[in-house]
Amino acid sequence: MAKNQPRTPSRPQTYYIEADVAEGLAAVSTAEIRFRFQKFVNFYSTIKPGKEDATDDAGGVVLFSYDNALSELLKLQTVQSLYLLQRYPIARPKALLGDEHLRNVRAQIATVRALYPDGVFKTLRLNAAGSDSSVMMRLKTELAESEGLAISEDEADLLIRVRPTPSIHEDDIGWDVLVRLSPRPLATRAWRVCNFEGALNGAVAHALVRLTHPNPRDVYLNIACGSGTLMIERQLAGPARQIIGVDIDPAALACAQQNVIAAGAKQHVTLHRGDGRALPLPDHSVNAITADLPFGHLVGSHAENVRLYPLILQEAARVARPHAFFGIITHEVRLMEQLLAAEDCAWTVEKTLKVELGGLHPRMYVLQKNP
Repeated sequence: MAKNQPRTPSRPQTYYIEADVAEGLAAVSTAEIRFRFQKFVNFYSTIKPGKEDATDDAGGVVLFSYDNALSELLKLQTVQSLYLLQRYPIARPKALLGDEHLRNVRAQIATVRALYPDGVFKTLRLNAAGSDSSVMMRLKTELAESEGLAISEDEADLLIRVRPTPSIHEDDIGWDVLVRLSPRPLATRAWRVCNFEGALNGAVAHALVRLTHPNPRDVYLNIACGSGTLMIERQLAGPARQIIGVDIDPAALACAQQNVIAAGAKQHVTLHRGDGRALPLPDHSVNAITADLPFGHLVGSHAENVRLYPLILQEAARVARPHAFFGIITHEVRLMEQLLAAEDCAWTVEKTLKVELGGLHPRMYVLQKNP
């Protein structure tokens, strides 16, 4: 096995974890994991030899060992899903049906189920290439019967993935079994009681918030706040002096209000009906801003964006204090880069990230207001 590849843990308290993240945000998720669990984690690379840091070419995966309570990992906010990983030194998945390996798979499942009260897990799904093969069908049946769960071909409470071990060297052989640590993806937010067209994924929204360097002294503004995702994720990221959301659509504000209440953030969030091109705020009054600008797909059009984007940037600059951060996600890459390259632009680009979201490839821009 390659030097930087994790092995079956020799100590019961050592776990190997695979975190699925939005492609392009592995560095952000790695930073969050380090911040929360620095002394308990060690990162690995499964992409290229000689790269031990999950931020290097990690795509949509962060892989690490972890030596603390698994329940603490469920507090991560920028991760789509977490999996308990074990690697089996076998040539074919049929060997998983052997008594020893099957007991080990069941032990993985028991570790995950122990994190929750009885009755939380009712259904099981096995996700694998060739999942309809006789071997995978037998494995799925054996596990469902032993765990007392119904088999599901769609979303399930207990999700198990089986795959060949990603190889760095030609002599690496084996199969991985991954058991999801939660009945639903971590990116599925319990506070989302109202959905709104074009709403941003919670984990991606949290990543954008983190890129604005949250500070307890923040007066934070979410332009075109929609159903409130970015505002709620800002509250989850830590205290702020004030969290403000502005949207021109009363239906969006009503939806945001429902989500804010469900998130227990009502006392921290102020909602205003207003136009992002004429914000109901005084000059130089905020020091952190985010916006999920219309992509021109589900919401808006390119022609509208050509008129809207420069006005949003100008108005955000008016209300921003010097050195304020502005996090933007948009699919209008060419338009945004033209605007940011203009000589009279009030913003400096601190960071640009390419992100993959459901077949779209938007970019995140982290801007800082010029002094």
